[in-house]
Amino acid sequence: MLNAREVVAKCLKNQAAAQKQLYEAYAPQMLAICYRYTKSSAEASDVMQEGFVRVFTNLHQWKGDGEIGAWIRRIMVNTALNWLRDHRNMQWSDDRNIPENTDAQAVITPLENLEARELADLIRKLPAGYQTVFNLYAIEGYTHVEIGQLLGITESTSRSQYMRARKQLAQWITSTANDKEKNYVRK
Repeated sequence: MLNAREVVAKCLKNQAAAQKQLYEAYAPQMLAICYRYTKSSAEASDVMQEGFVRVFTNLHQWKGDGEIGAWIRRIMVNTALNWLRDHRNMQWSDDRNIPENTDAQAVITPLENLEARELADLIRKLPAGYQTVFNLYAIEGYTHVEIGQLLGITESTSRSQYMRARKQLAQWITSTANDKEKNYVRK
């Protein structure tokens, strides 16, 4: 069991064993987060490494009033967003006709036959802007207002990117489900 306060105190004293312990405790989760924003495991590893450099550089800022994992997660998301700004040409489109409250489940229906890994792979195939907004909204739980502030876009642009991502995913999921059904019938 990781005692975060003790480990952080040791990390702040530059104790390598404590730094390794903190890294190993959170690296798998953080790699998964970084992977959602990138197109390959190599890119995700690079982002995670950069994120942990920021974690250790700024560890003195953790106040201990929240869970250290949540604090590290926020750093990883911000690191991934910074990486995307530097390495991806994200295209933003603004469609002000997207309704305020939309139900994601209404668009994506054949999910029962889709493996989690397949869904993650489909999300990674999205254009960088769609992928980023989809991850921030659907997975991380940010609002469109917060996403707009994080990415320097309008709330309606965030909403539009999310809806377009959902639409594309729905098409791919339906296609994948149809392909699986055809392969099942052939066997």
